Amino acid sequence: MALHITQECINCDICPMECPNQAISMGAEFYQIDVNRCTECVGHYDEPQCVACCPVDCIEPDPIHKETQEQLYDKFLALHS
Repeated sequence: MALHITQECINCDICPMECPNQAISMGAEFYQIDVNRCTECVGHYDEPQCVACCPVDCIEPDPIHKETQEQLYDKFLALHS
């Protein structure tokens, strides 16, 4: 499942640099995650790096974009092959 940044985001600028898939960019008011690029760091790390570094815990699973670990890994392969 892709991740989602909530409106509690304080725009601290940390998460875009931590994302190995370049899935995080500035939205109209706060950062947003491109669901087509988010693999929850599957293929790179054991846990999502944006979640690990977020100082306000505003990054959560996106219930609209549910994906299995296998689907996330397939997306990782497509992005990095």
